[in-house]
Amino acid sequence: MTEAVLFDARPDGIAILTIDRPESRNALTREVREGLAAAWDRFERDPALRIAILTASGDKAFCAGGDLKEMVENGMQVPPRDMFALPYDTIHLSKPTIAAVNGVAFAGGWMIAQACDLCVASTAARFAITEVKVGRGSPWASPLIHMIPQRIMMELILTGKAITAQRAYEIGLVNRLAAPEALLDTALALAAEILEGAPLSVQAGRDTVMLATEMGRAAALEAARDASEAMYRSADAQEGPRAFAEKRRPVWRGE
Repeated sequence: MTEAVLFDARPDGIAILTIDRPESRNALTREVREGLAAAWDRFERDPALRIAILTASGDKAFCAGGDLKEMVENGMQVPPRDMFALPYDTIHLSKPTIAAVNGVAFAGGWMIAQACDLCVASTAARFAITEVKVGRGSPWASPLIHMIPQRIMMELILTGKAITAQRAYEIGLVNRLAAPEALLDTALALAAEILEGAPLSVQAGRDTVMLATEMGRAAALEAARDASEAMYRSADAQEGPRAFAEKRRPVWRGE
Protein backbone atom coordinates (compact mmCIF):
# COMPACT_ATOMS: atom_id res chain seq x y z
CA MET A 1 0.00 0.00 0.00
CA THR A 2 1.06 3.62 -0.45
CA GLU A 3 -0.08 6.59 1.58
CA ALA A 4 -1.86 7.90 -1.50
CA VAL A 5 -4.62 5.29 -1.10
CA LEU A 6 -6.11 4.51 2.30
CA PHE A 7 -7.55 1.07 3.06
CA ASP A 8 -10.19 0.45 5.71
CA ALA A 9 -11.10 -3.21 6.25
CA ARG A 10 -14.34 -3.08 8.21
CA PRO A 11 -15.55 -5.99 10.38
CA ASP A 12 -18.81 -6.14 8.41
CA GLY A 13 -17.02 -7.35 5.28
CA ILE A 14 -16.83 -3.97 3.53
CA ALA A 15 -13.51 -2.50 2.39
CA ILE A 16 -13.28 1.25 1.82
CA LEU A 17 -10.55 2.39 -0.57
CA THR A 18 -9.91 6.14 -0.44
CA ILE A 19 -7.74 8.07 -2.88
CA ASP A 20 -6.08 10.54 -0.52
CA ARG A 21 -4.52 13.24 -2.66
CA PRO A 22 -7.10 16.09 -2.55
CA GLU A 23 -4.38 18.70 -3.12
CA SER A 24 -3.85 17.26 -6.61
CA ARG A 25 -7.56 16.64 -7.17
CA ASN A 26 -6.91 12.93 -6.58
CA ALA A 27 -5.36 12.62 -10.04
CA LEU A 28 -4.01 9.27 -11.18
CA THR A 29 -0.35 9.91 -10.49
CA ARG A 30 2.09 7.02 -10.34
CA GLU A 31 1.74 6.95 -6.54
CA VAL A 32 -2.05 6.75 -6.74
CA ARG A 33 -1.95 4.11 -9.47
CA GLU A 34 0.38 1.93 -7.44
CA GLY A 35 -1.74 2.47 -4.34
CA LEU A 36 -4.91 1.42 -6.14
CA ALA A 37 -3.26 -1.71 -7.55
CA ALA A 38 -2.10 -2.74 -4.07
CA ALA A 39 -5.48 -1.94 -2.50
CA TRP A 40 -7.50 -3.93 -5.03
CA ASP A 41 -5.11 -6.86 -4.62
CA ARG A 42 -5.48 -6.73 -0.83
CA PHE A 43 -9.27 -6.66 -1.15
CA GLU A 44 -9.35 -9.64 -3.50
CA ARG A 45 -7.05 -11.74 -1.34
CA ASP A 46 -8.91 -11.21 1.95
CA PRO A 47 -11.75 -13.77 2.23
CA ALA A 48 -13.36 -11.76 5.04
CA LEU A 49 -14.00 -8.84 2.68
CA ARG A 50 -17.00 -9.28 0.40
CA ILE A 51 -17.54 -5.87 -1.19
CA ALA A 52 -15.45 -2.74 -1.74
CA ILE A 53 -16.28 0.97 -1.95
CA LEU A 54 -13.94 3.23 -3.90
CA THR A 55 -14.05 6.90 -2.93
CA ALA A 56 -11.71 9.88 -2.47
CA SER A 57 -10.77 12.52 0.07
CA GLY A 58 -12.21 16.02 -0.11
CA ASP A 59 -15.40 17.22 -1.73
CA LYS A 60 -13.99 18.85 -4.87
CA ALA A 61 -12.74 15.89 -6.86
CA PHE A 62 -13.29 12.16 -6.86
CA CYS A 63 -10.53 11.99 -9.47
CA ALA A 64 -9.61 14.63 -12.04
CA GLY A 65 -8.09 12.04 -14.37
CA GLY A 66 -4.61 11.09 -15.50
CA ASP A 67 -1.47 13.03 -14.64
CA LEU A 68 -1.04 15.16 -17.78
CA LYS A 69 2.28 16.57 -16.52
CA GLU A 70 3.64 13.04 -16.30
CA MET A 71 2.45 12.31 -19.84
CA VAL A 72 4.27 15.42 -21.12
CA GLU A 73 7.47 14.56 -19.26
CA ASN A 74 7.41 10.98 -20.54
CA GLY A 75 6.32 11.87 -24.05
CA MET A 76 3.66 9.20 -23.59
CA GLN A 77 1.95 7.94 -26.71
CA VAL A 78 -0.14 4.78 -26.27
CA PRO A 79 -0.64 4.16 -22.52
CA PRO A 80 0.69 0.76 -21.39
CA ARG A 81 -2.08 -1.81 -21.07
CA ASP A 82 -1.45 -2.23 -17.35
CA MET A 83 -0.97 1.45 -16.54
CA PHE A 84 -4.22 1.74 -14.60
CA ALA A 85 -5.58 -0.74 -12.05
CA LEU A 86 -9.11 -1.21 -13.39
CA PRO A 87 -11.38 -3.69 -11.63
CA TYR A 88 -12.36 -6.64 -13.85
CA ASP A 89 -10.15 -5.33 -16.66
CA THR A 90 -6.44 -4.99 -15.95
CA ILE A 91 -6.74 -6.61 -12.53
CA HIS A 92 -8.67 -9.71 -11.48
CA LEU A 93 -11.53 -9.21 -9.04
CA SER A 94 -14.25 -11.72 -8.20
CA LYS A 95 -16.23 -9.57 -5.74
CA PRO A 96 -18.58 -6.60 -6.25
CA THR A 97 -17.47 -2.99 -6.08
CA ILE A 98 -19.15 0.40 -5.62
CA ALA A 99 -17.81 3.80 -6.66
CA ALA A 100 -18.76 6.62 -4.27
CA VAL A 101 -18.17 9.76 -6.34
CA ASN A 102 -17.79 12.90 -4.24
CA GLY A 103 -16.72 15.54 -6.77
CA VAL A 104 -15.55 15.77 -10.37
CA ALA A 105 -14.94 12.47 -12.11
CA PHE A 106 -13.25 13.55 -15.32
CA ALA A 107 -11.43 11.37 -17.88
CA GLY A 108 -9.58 8.76 -15.81
CA GLY A 109 -11.86 9.63 -12.91
CA TRP A 110 -14.87 8.61 -14.97
CA MET A 111 -12.89 5.54 -16.07
CA ILE A 112 -12.30 4.20 -12.55
CA ALA A 113 -15.87 4.97 -11.47
CA GLN A 114 -17.22 3.22 -14.57
CA ALA A 115 -15.06 0.17 -13.87
CA CYS A 116 -16.88 -0.47 -10.58
CA ASP A 117 -20.08 -2.52 -10.63
CA LEU A 118 -22.25 0.18 -9.07
CA CYS A 119 -22.04 3.92 -8.56
CA VAL A 120 -23.34 6.26 -5.86
CA ALA A 121 -22.80 9.97 -6.52
CA SER A 122 -22.94 13.15 -4.50
CA THR A 123 -25.47 15.63 -5.87
CA ALA A 124 -22.49 17.96 -6.30
CA ALA A 125 -20.55 15.50 -8.47
CA ARG A 126 -19.89 16.01 -12.16
CA PHE A 127 -18.81 13.54 -14.82
CA ALA A 128 -16.97 14.10 -18.12
CA ILE A 129 -14.99 12.18 -20.72
CA THR A 130 -12.62 15.02 -21.52
CA GLU A 131 -10.01 13.28 -23.67
CA VAL A 132 -11.00 15.12 -26.86
CA LYS A 133 -10.09 18.38 -25.12
CA VAL A 134 -6.43 17.32 -24.77
CA GLY A 135 -5.93 15.20 -27.86
CA ARG A 136 -6.06 11.86 -26.07
CA GLY A 137 -8.36 8.87 -26.51
CA SER A 138 -10.93 7.05 -24.38
CA PRO A 139 -10.99 3.41 -25.54
CA TRP A 140 -11.78 2.46 -21.95
CA ALA A 141 -15.23 3.99 -22.47
CA SER A 142 -16.37 1.23 -24.84
CA PRO A 143 -18.26 -0.74 -22.11
CA LEU A 144 -20.48 2.33 -21.67
CA ILE A 145 -22.60 1.01 -24.54
CA HIS A 146 -23.99 -1.53 -22.07
CA MET A 147 -24.83 1.18 -19.53
CA ILE A 148 -26.23 4.18 -21.39
CA PRO A 149 -27.90 4.85 -24.78
CA GLN A 150 -25.68 5.06 -27.85
CA ARG A 151 -26.50 8.63 -28.83
CA ILE A 152 -25.83 9.91 -25.33
CA MET A 153 -22.53 8.02 -25.24
CA MET A 154 -21.61 9.52 -28.60
CA GLU A 155 -22.32 13.06 -27.41
CA LEU A 156 -20.36 12.63 -24.20
CA ILE A 157 -17.27 11.31 -25.97
CA LEU A 158 -17.35 13.72 -28.93
CA THR A 159 -17.98 16.92 -26.96
CA GLY A 160 -16.06 16.22 -23.76
CA LYS A 161 -18.61 18.30 -21.86
CA ALA A 162 -19.44 17.59 -18.24
CA ILE A 163 -22.80 16.40 -16.97
CA THR A 164 -24.29 16.77 -13.51
CA ALA A 165 -24.84 13.92 -11.09
CA GLN A 166 -28.57 14.25 -11.69
CA ARG A 167 -28.06 13.79 -15.44
CA ALA A 168 -25.75 10.84 -14.80
CA TYR A 169 -28.50 9.29 -12.71
CA GLU A 170 -31.10 9.93 -15.41
CA ILE A 171 -29.10 8.19 -18.13
CA GLY A 172 -28.31 5.18 -15.93
CA LEU A 173 -24.64 5.79 -15.16
CA VAL A 174 -25.36 6.34 -11.45
CA ASN A 175 -27.43 4.02 -9.25
CA ARG A 176 -28.15 6.37 -6.35
CA LEU A 177 -27.75 10.06 -5.52
CA ALA A 178 -26.90 11.41 -2.08
CA ALA A 179 -26.35 14.73 -0.40
CA PRO A 180 -22.59 15.37 -0.19
CA GLU A 181 -22.49 14.77 3.55
CA ALA A 182 -24.42 11.50 3.18
CA LEU A 183 -22.44 10.01 0.27
CA LEU A 184 -20.44 7.40 2.16
CA ASP A 185 -23.39 6.42 4.33
CA THR A 186 -25.47 5.89 1.19
CA ALA A 187 -22.75 3.74 -0.38
CA LEU A 188 -22.43 1.75 2.85
CA ALA A 189 -26.19 1.21 2.92
CA LEU A 190 -26.11 -0.13 -0.63
CA ALA A 191 -23.21 -2.41 0.28
CA ALA A 192 -25.11 -3.64 3.34
CA GLU A 193 -28.10 -4.53 1.16
CA ILE A 194 -25.83 -6.66 -1.02
CA LEU A 195 -24.24 -8.30 2.02
CA GLU A 196 -27.68 -9.49 3.15
CA GLY A 197 -27.64 -11.91 0.21
CA ALA A 198 -25.95 -15.30 0.22
CA PRO A 199 -22.30 -14.85 -0.86
CA LEU A 200 -22.43 -17.51 -3.58
CA SER A 201 -25.71 -16.11 -4.88
CA VAL A 202 -24.21 -12.62 -5.08
CA GLN A 203 -21.21 -13.96 -6.96
CA ALA A 204 -23.38 -15.96 -9.37
CA GLY A 205 -25.63 -12.93 -9.86
CA ARG A 206 -22.69 -10.72 -10.73
CA ASP A 207 -21.38 -13.36 -13.13
CA THR A 208 -24.80 -13.53 -14.79
CA VAL A 209 -24.85 -9.78 -15.44
CA MET A 210 -21.35 -9.79 -16.91
CA LEU A 211 -22.01 -12.85 -19.07
CA ALA A 212 -25.16 -11.23 -20.41
CA THR A 213 -23.21 -8.13 -21.50
CA GLU A 214 -20.67 -10.20 -23.41
CA MET A 215 -22.79 -12.86 -25.10
CA GLY A 216 -25.92 -13.33 -27.13
CA ARG A 217 -29.12 -14.45 -25.41
CA ALA A 218 -28.80 -18.23 -25.83
CA ALA A 219 -25.09 -18.36 -24.98
CA ALA A 220 -25.56 -16.13 -21.94
CA LEU A 221 -28.39 -18.31 -20.61
CA GLU A 222 -26.28 -21.45 -20.90
CA ALA A 223 -23.22 -19.84 -19.36
CA ALA A 224 -25.24 -18.32 -16.51
CA ARG A 225 -26.74 -21.71 -15.68
CA ASP A 226 -23.25 -23.18 -15.46
CA ALA A 227 -22.08 -20.25 -13.32
CA SER A 228 -24.97 -20.81 -10.89
CA GLU A 229 -24.62 -24.58 -10.49
CA ALA A 230 -22.17 -24.44 -7.57
CA MET A 231 -24.47 -21.98 -5.81
CA TYR A 232 -27.49 -24.27 -6.17
CA ARG A 233 -25.49 -27.19 -4.71
CA SER A 234 -24.26 -25.15 -1.73
CA ALA A 235 -25.29 -25.40 1.91
CA ASP A 236 -26.53 -21.81 1.69
CA ALA A 237 -29.04 -22.85 -0.98
CA GLN A 238 -30.64 -25.08 1.66
CA GLU A 239 -30.24 -22.57 4.48
CA GLY A 240 -32.15 -19.82 2.67
CA PRO A 241 -35.47 -21.70 2.23
CA ARG A 242 -35.08 -23.26 5.69
CA ALA A 243 -34.65 -19.84 7.33
CA PHE A 244 -37.66 -18.51 5.41
CA ALA A 245 -39.81 -21.42 6.59
CA GLU A 246 -38.62 -20.95 10.17
CA LYS A 247 -39.21 -17.18 9.99
CA ARG A 248 -35.64 -16.22 10.93
CA ARG A 249 -32.69 -14.50 9.29
CA PRO A 250 -30.49 -16.88 7.33
CA VAL A 251 -26.99 -17.62 8.55
CA TRP A 252 -24.81 -17.61 5.43
CA ARG A 253 -21.67 -19.75 5.37
CA GLY A 254 -20.53 -18.91 1.84
CA GLU A 255 -20.37 -22.60 1.00
